[in-house]
Amino acid sequence: VNLRLASEPGADVEAEEAAAKAAGIRYFHVPYDGSADPKAADAFLRVIASSGAEPAFIHCAGGNRAATMWLIKRLAIDHWDVDRATEEAIALGQTNIEIRKFAIEYAQSHRR
Repeated sequence: VNLRLASEPGADVEAEEAAAKAAGIRYFHVPYDGSADPKAADAFLRVIASSGAEPAFIHCAGGNRAATMWLIKRLAIDHWDVDRATEEAIALGQTNIEIRKFAIEYAQSHRR
């Protein structure tokens, strides 16, 4: 799952998709700019909950966005408690406190 915007320097979305397909790997592009974006969170949850999506390699440029989306998944789908999921997200590179708050609030209102 590629969270990078196609416009980001070094984000060659088409080449990454082609390489994944050539390797027989399912590829998803969920552009996420790192803001409090419920549409990106909705799209990520649809992708990660789709049949055959896991194990998953989820990436952005630095880790913050990927860890934020993973935090949402842990809370909304896996039903982890907030402290455990937040601790994991921080360990994975989630650094933005405001976006962390968004992720927790979003996930709690979108539990599956």
